[in-house]
Amino acid sequence: DWRRNVSASEARVWIEEIMDEKQLIRKHLELVLEANETTNLTRIDTFDEGMLLHVEDSLAGMDEVEQAPPGLYGDMGTGGGYPGIPLAIMTKRETVLIDSVRKKTDILRDIIKELGLSAQVEVYNGRLEELSCELPGAFSVLTARALSQMASLMELAAPLLALDGRLICYKANVSEEELQLATSLEEKLGMKMVARRELTLSDGETERCIIVFEKYQAPAIKLPRKTGIAQKRPLKP
Repeated sequence: DWRRNVSASEARVWIEEIMDEKQLIRKHLELVLEANETTNLTRIDTFDEGMLLHVEDSLAGMDEVEQAPPGLYGDMGTGGGYPGIPLAIMTKRETVLIDSVRKKTDILRDIIKELGLSAQVEVYNGRLEELSCELPGAFSVLTARALSQMASLMELAAPLLALDGRLICYKANVSEEELQLATSLEEKLGMKMVARRELTLSDGETERCIIVFEKYQAPAIKLPRKTGIAQKRPLKP
């Protein structure tokens, strides 16, 4: 508990920082909804829905991000900057938002500048396979929210992650088939499942599953494969 170990002045600074973080997160959502009027960033079009399904959902995995080794954080297929920007704001990690759609990354750069986060958060426009050739093993933690099947995500993340780095998958639901395929590829990809957590958002209805994989060794196969293959033709055991 912070109250036991800090002075009154330090407590005031702490409270101001929390307020600033909340304001930044709300401002981010406002800017996304504004941009969404002309560019398709999200299917969500109201502030309240965005606070639940973008902001709260993004921050659901914050504990897992904080438990990952220190270092660079990347958000795969970031879209409007979720979960990347809220997690960057809350964890203070150096962050790269990754998306292959230039319209989205151009808007994100403007949003990051307006939020005053340019020194901490960068945007990469391109495919994950391309980035892994440019920055192999550079990331300590990656997130993927409603992006693809876990087997594909593991394959895309493996060459980007440093040893002991973690991939955090946000899933609405996970079939037994999807989970079995992912775990059957652990040795081939050098990625093992280390945590799984089920939760319900504050509406009492929206269920989420946070699944964490850790890179424990180099992949047994050469990665990345050609662009797009990980999702078009997922690996088999």
